[in-house]
Amino acid sequence: MVVADDVGFSDFGAYGSEIRTPHIDAIAANGVRFNNFHVSPMCSPTRAMLLTGVDSHLAGVASLYVATPLHHRGRPGYEGELRTDVVTIASRLRRAGYRTYLSGKWNLGRTASSLPSARGFDRTFALDATGADNYEKKPYLPIYDEPPPWFADGEPTDLPDDFYSSEHLVDTLVDFIDGDRGAVEPSPFFAYLGFQAVHLPVQAPREFTERYVGTYDEGWDALRHARHQGAVAAGVFPATATPANTPEQADWEALTPDEKAFAAKNMAVNAGMLEAMDHHFGRLVEYLTGAGLAENTVFAVLSDNGPEAGDPAASAVFDSWAEGVGYSRELATLGEQGSYAIIGPHFARAAAAPLAYYKFHGGEGGIRVPLIMSGPGVEAKGVVPAFAHATDIVPTLLELTGTSDTTPAGKHPISGLSLAPALRDVAAGIHPADEAIGFETAGHAGVFKGEYKLVRVGAPEGDGRWRLFNIQEDPGETRDLASEQPQRLEELLSDYEAYAERVGVREVPASYSPGRQLLINYLFDRTMANLGWWVAGAGLGILLIVALVRCIRRRRAQLNPR
Repeated sequence: MVVADDVGFSDFGAYGSEIRTPHIDAIAANGVRFNNFHVSPMCSPTRAMLLTGVDSHLAGVASLYVATPLHHRGRPGYEGELRTDVVTIASRLRRAGYRTYLSGKWNLGRTASSLPSARGFDRTFALDATGADNYEKKPYLPIYDEPPPWFADGEPTDLPDDFYSSEHLVDTLVDFIDGDRGAVEPSPFFAYLGFQAVHLPVQAPREFTERYVGTYDEGWDALRHARHQGAVAAGVFPATATPANTPEQADWEALTPDEKAFAAKNMAVNAGMLEAMDHHFGRLVEYLTGAGLAENTVFAVLSDNGPEAGDPAASAVFDSWAEGVGYSRELATLGEQGSYAIIGPHFARAAAAPLAYYKFHGGEGGIRVPLIMSGPGVEAKGVVPAFAHATDIVPTLLELTGTSDTTPAGKHPISGLSLAPALRDVAAGIHPADEAIGFETAGHAGVFKGEYKLVRVGAPEGDGRWRLFNIQEDPGETRDLASEQPQRLEELLSDYEAYAERVGVREVPASYSPGRQLLINYLFDRTMANLGWWVAGAGLGILLIVALVRCIRRRRAQLNPR
């Protein structure tokens, strides 16, 4: 399972992109592409569902812990780490005789019971954080005081001096696999490869970035239109459908020449970072082919959510923080070690095109992402239009490997369905038309049912209103059907309420915004940490005073015996 980070719907070449991803495209050419596959708008909930087949609330990771309202923290579903009453696919496959490996982003907890080494993985090199620098171990956002933590087989570890994330994560995974090849009877294996590309900070070696210099000089509107045409040509977006028109796009022509050059260079780094990821994924495929393993390997390549639209540099504290940590935004070296590239909301919208919105939002651009599968059991070729969900990956891999999906007593059963029928016939359906599949993350909520989607898009771009779309005909979500089909609206609202009750959704405040909550949580945690030192210091002072008083009393007693 290969999980890219913040890759948009049309970012891979096989989905209509100008970015060169030949190795991923080759996997697509030999298998199937899903164009109606859905995840959470945030990374941790998606990863929880991908690894357990269980809704993210029931898995304990309803939202990013760092963006969870303070009064939700620690409540059922909002523990911020993978609960012990869910079973990972690694645990299931290990019981079936598989060796299990993880290399890359985990972000599902770092306690003794939640690190991947405690959740079914034999060998691990894991990042337990929302993101990280791609070259060195240091804080990557102003809200973090410490570098993101890395763990090797459950123990804290550091990074080598020549670290570049995509390269090192593939090297590590190859070492894990190759280390078991010498066994008398090598076991089959399951590998989870969690790339950092293309999460903030956007960084890529110069040779990859240079290939895209000039590519984005026409701006985000031109790219958005090109991506729409590319997606139609690739067969992943209906030619008859209207591309999204939300959220609003800034006027590229209103920028100065210097501003245009800077924005275009940031996007060039983003493209270079994705091509670098594909290049190193190709090295993994090359290794598996040389070892005689590729032809018997099932590949699932996907993204955890839509593209990142956030712009940390817009913060008033960013420049001083960046200087202190050692980040530069100089045009000439953008993307290289010590630099910090950001694509921002307007290029992010283009990366999600022709869909609406992006990461942190419940519009299709935030939750509909690429899914490519190939290998044994994938007999079909082409595009699968059937609705599919993150919880479907576990039952699919279990069926393809002939592994039982029976869940031990006291654990949450798998809620997803196997995608295997669509792997044999791209026209096959997966979920019954009358099945309601709900979702909720940080106030972005909705339910899918047949061809329809009920959705509430919250802050920072949405208005919190419920809208109804036929996403089979209108994947761009351009025509709200709520007033035309009030009965269907009420039916899906009832379905959502039942889902929310079943999984334990807690509504966020009306004023909630992920960015604002990140800052609130940071200030609260920092205050509590400092308060803890004051309390500890005060407590120590009291103990010292008590000890001194007792010492004085004993001394007086010795000098004045009765």
